[in-house]
Amino acid sequence: MYRWISLDNWTYSRTFKTPFDVRKWQKVNLVFEGVDTVAQILINNITVGRTDNMFNRYSFDITSVIKEVNFVEVRFLSAISYAAEQSRFHKAYSIPPACPPPVQKGECHANFIRKEQCSFSWDWGPSFPTQGIWKDVRIEAYNHYHLIYFTLTPFFVKSAQQWSLEIESVFDVVNCKPVSGLVTVSIPKLQTQQTYSVKLQPGEGSIVLLVNINKSATVETWWPNGHGKQTGYNMTTIFIMEAGYKIEKFSKAYFRTVELVQEPISGSPGLSFYFRINGRPIFIKGSNWIPADSFQDRVTYDTLWLLLKSAADANMNALRVWGGGVYEQDEFYEICDELGIMIWQDFMFACALYPTDQNYLESVRAEVTHQIRRLKSHPSIILWSGNNENEAAIASNWFSIPYADRDVYIRDYVMLYVKNIREIVLAEDKSRPFIASSPTNGLESVKEGWLSQNPYDTHYGDTHFYDYSNDCWDWTLYPKTRFASEYGFQSWPSFGTLEKVSSAEDWSYTSNFSLHRQHHENGNDEMIQQIERHFKLPQSTDPIKKFKDMIYLTQVMQAQCIKTETEFYRFSQSEIIKGEGHTMGALYWQLNDIWQAPSWASLEYGGKWKLLHYFAQNFFAPLLPVAYEDGGVLYIYGVSDLHTDRQLTLRVTVHTWSSLEPVCTLVKDNVTMKAQSAVPIYKEPISDLLRRCRNCTRKSCVVTFSLAGEGGLHSPTNHHFLSSLKDAVGLEKTQLSASISQQDSIYIFDLQTTAIAPFVSLDVGSIKGRFNENGFLMTKKRKLVVFYPWEPTTVEELEKSLSLTSLMDVV
Repeated sequence: MYRWISLDNWTYSRTFKTPFDVRKWQKVNLVFEGVDTVAQILINNITVGRTDNMFNRYSFDITSVIKEVNFVEVRFLSAISYAAEQSRFHKAYSIPPACPPPVQKGECHANFIRKEQCSFSWDWGPSFPTQGIWKDVRIEAYNHYHLIYFTLTPFFVKSAQQWSLEIESVFDVVNCKPVSGLVTVSIPKLQTQQTYSVKLQPGEGSIVLLVNINKSATVETWWPNGHGKQTGYNMTTIFIMEAGYKIEKFSKAYFRTVELVQEPISGSPGLSFYFRINGRPIFIKGSNWIPADSFQDRVTYDTLWLLLKSAADANMNALRVWGGGVYEQDEFYEICDELGIMIWQDFMFACALYPTDQNYLESVRAEVTHQIRRLKSHPSIILWSGNNENEAAIASNWFSIPYADRDVYIRDYVMLYVKNIREIVLAEDKSRPFIASSPTNGLESVKEGWLSQNPYDTHYGDTHFYDYSNDCWDWTLYPKTRFASEYGFQSWPSFGTLEKVSSAEDWSYTSNFSLHRQHHENGNDEMIQQIERHFKLPQSTDPIKKFKDMIYLTQVMQAQCIKTETEFYRFSQSEIIKGEGHTMGALYWQLNDIWQAPSWASLEYGGKWKLLHYFAQNFFAPLLPVAYEDGGVLYIYGVSDLHTDRQLTLRVTVHTWSSLEPVCTLVKDNVTMKAQSAVPIYKEPISDLLRRCRNCTRKSCVVTFSLAGEGGLHSPTNHHFLSSLKDAVGLEKTQLSASISQQDSIYIFDLQTTAIAPFVSLDVGSIKGRFNENGFLMTKKRKLVVFYPWEPTTVEELEKSLSLTSLMDVV
């Protein structure tokens, strides 16, 4: 119904008074931090400039046209018609894909416009190709000189065993002669102060200062979440130039190093692929970030804080800012700096081939230069990556390009990502690694001319892996890769989230609404097929209960699938089996949602945690026991991100489904858990285990296990199912009840059950907040669960909104 908006051309205009005497200033600029996307800018009916790139910063000289009272206009062209026109102009050869698949209900030729690619639709989001001024716009007036960019880059000089900071300042000098003066840099906490004499040449140029940190000061480094503090130091830089006025810059200096290690591994063909932060190998745990809204102006600091804090609270230490969205706003990276969330930063190219004509490349070069200068001072950013899946698109021939035509597209690929983007990255930022694509084979791709034959090769680089047709509980399906940067399963968001954008006739799994919001081909059926492998489908005659039960089961299925896959990646970190392994990263697809719809996300639109996000808190825990079966034998691995070896106790408990009393408990003391590794700590044939535990059968029993050590150190309690739950014997319908009390600013839910309850879910509807755990296997009569509200609420409101569900409530 709203499609017409994106097909029209829109003009934004206003009259404004200049709040200063224009005659007193040598230069006046109109600066746009972001224009979305194709526009002509006029002041007093004179065109002062044009824009064609959403990701660029535009500064137009309006010195000669500005008056006391002015009329400013931004005349936009429809992004859809512009993209179509650019595609028509490109006559020599086509650049696929022309259009998204019909199920996405999207627009065509997104690859011909430098705009958020998913705004033309994606397999998890709507098509809302916006037109407007999406970032700040201002007027700047100055004499003599003006500071445009100011960046800090830390380096650790090994030979001198000393930290240094490289400070780069980009100026616009309006004087016709050079401007000289003094720059003083001080970092009081590090007893560091240095003064430099500098000379700025006319025009736009940069000066680079190297600050050596006082050797007698102790520098605290910036660490990822779970590995240490995120210390930053207040720094003041003062420019005092002969032309008079001074510029004072307050910033935060962070110290950390990053290396992407790609080296031979003994016993395995290929190369490693892992990150070393401050010299320490770090297992990357996290997810993929997509734009938080179709309308970027709705994304406030609070929106970002809630989503990013939820990532950190789930024990994540990294997110990949995916290449089909936007380079995020400054506040996003500031929050990541503060929370210790490492960022794998894609450049904004995704799932497509792209043109390389001169105008296009010039626009991209300006975009990349601007974004690196804007972002490179953030310690959270650890990698620049050229694009999402475009190496794979050519290698696997997604677009059915005849073999004879391949060379043209390969040449374009190298031209864009290597000869342009990579060149700029190397010139602008020497402190971070760069890869050309994801997935890629890293150095092996480079060796093969930047396009490897199989970017999904488990022996090199990173992989993306999706499999919806096989059983997700079967760990043998998953690639024993060096780094899993994308993998996932869909689920539906909770009823409370959907209710806000739907009406009663929509509340069924097969309604037009449910089909319309599913943008992934066959997605709703795939979820049912995956659920059916292990659970009984809902049969309720009450249509709303049936819909809610389906939603619940999709979330249970998604959580259990991604748990299985992530645990596989974590326990593969220290071993090589048949030449594969040393997995050092797990970023599932995806963290957040752009609207209320079925998707791969673990956080719903609005920030509510799906069951997957609660599971992530456990499967990404710093200390975790993980079980899997191989050849009829149960193996338990201990996985640790801790920096020191620990002596721990493993407790393995077996319950029958029909009783809250365990049938047997095995305690193994003096389990040595090696620092930052995954080691086998227990094995037992399933037949022995069943015999040992009073004639359990696979269908009648369930295994739970946990690790504990000194000083209150303990892992989450993990579970291993011995059969599908649809085949479980002895599971009874339970009476779940909860009494709620308030304690300071949090709420305590005292939960009681009459029988073992799998996947116990607490839902308080639209009351914003999260529980300390959810979706758990309840094997004790009582459990205390904490609710952290994100807005004021009351015991009464919570009681009214609470619904308790466990697997046996689905009928």
